[in-house]
Amino acid sequence: MKKLAMLAAACICLMQISVTGVFAEEKTIQIGALYPISGNLALMGEESWRGAEIARILRNRQGGVAGKQIVFRQGDASTNSAARSETERMIEQDKVKAILGTYASSRCMVASEVAARKDIFYFELGAIANAITQRGYKTVWRTCPTSLDFCRGQVNFIINWLAPTLGKKANEIKVGIAHEDGEYGTSVANSFATLAKKTGLQIVSVEAYSNTSNDLSSVIFRLRKAAPDIVVAVSSSQDAILLSRQANELGLNIPIMGTGGGHSFQSFADGLGPQANGVLNVDFTQYHVNTKYTPGLEEFVKLYQETFKHFPRAGSSLANFMGANVIFNILEKTGGSFDPEKIRKVAMAMDIQPGHTATGWGVKFDKEGQNVRAECLVTQWRDGKLVTVWPKKFAVMEPILVK
Repeated sequence: MKKLAMLAAACICLMQISVTGVFAEEKTIQIGALYPISGNLALMGEESWRGAEIARILRNRQGGVAGKQIVFRQGDASTNSAARSETERMIEQDKVKAILGTYASSRCMVASEVAARKDIFYFELGAIANAITQRGYKTVWRTCPTSLDFCRGQVNFIINWLAPTLGKKANEIKVGIAHEDGEYGTSVANSFATLAKKTGLQIVSVEAYSNTSNDLSSVIFRLRKAAPDIVVAVSSSQDAILLSRQANELGLNIPIMGTGGGHSFQSFADGLGPQANGVLNVDFTQYHVNTKYTPGLEEFVKLYQETFKHFPRAGSSLANFMGANVIFNILEKTGGSFDPEKIRKVAMAMDIQPGHTATGWGVKFDKEGQNVRAECLVTQWRDGKLVTVWPKKFAVMEPILVK
């Protein structure tokens, strides 16, 4: 009898937990948050997640979405295979109807395909490979710029600032490319090479390498032999530091221009010290920018510091903050519904002009789900700070040429 009583009590307890769980779900909006929060991309993945988390905290303080509080179901895209399995887990076990993320292009390509095949809404807030929104999936959307957008920013800067500064014509400028050999690096490098050739820039060297390499001296030697006027680098966190450090050690005395990634993180400047001074970077909106065109940025920074006890480490958190808010606004207009057709209708109707979000981007999606009003800015490391230098309306300093 005692065992039966204990079994009955346990069953009642489980029923109460189940009812409580159902009740909790009815009062919340459940969204999957998929980022690399362990492994070699953890630093950038966590910083990206932090931006979405700040958006979630702020929106919940304001009443949530459709009267419901937003809850993130966390997934760790530590590798490509983990991105796949975590996406499947969140959909099958956590029952999420939408996923946001992912920072890393290779992880996003895998995860968004899984979601699309299950008709699950997938919003990419930080990965930039062109192919993400070129596969015909109707439930995949992206709020941030593409690798082609990054390259447009670089080419524009090289033609309109670097060439005149060096006293050369655009077709006299020689460019070297150094890139990590993953989806991110390859996509950007190919986009830049194609666009540069169309505009008359000379590509004199293209060097691919593993982002786990601990020696890039061979890359530096080949670049030095090609004698470019500038090196466009596409790097993750540690290899960005290594590339610049060995460039200084081996006498590659030319400007380096990053493409987001590792060149945008405070750890880059901390790791290089004075050697970081003058390194350029084309990227998402950073924090030292003309805030006239970035409403909400200062509020974001304040809440970030309150939550994580230090200044944001890179603009990827701001980009994810902006993108998460776009998702929340869409879901507000669908009444909290995750129906793909309703979401598509609302998303396609969005029409926000540039200068009206925290990143300064506007919002207008094309038929492939890409936000065509996301713009890249040129920044430069100056005395430990990544300051905006181009275009002029966003700039807080003039660019300088440091060799």
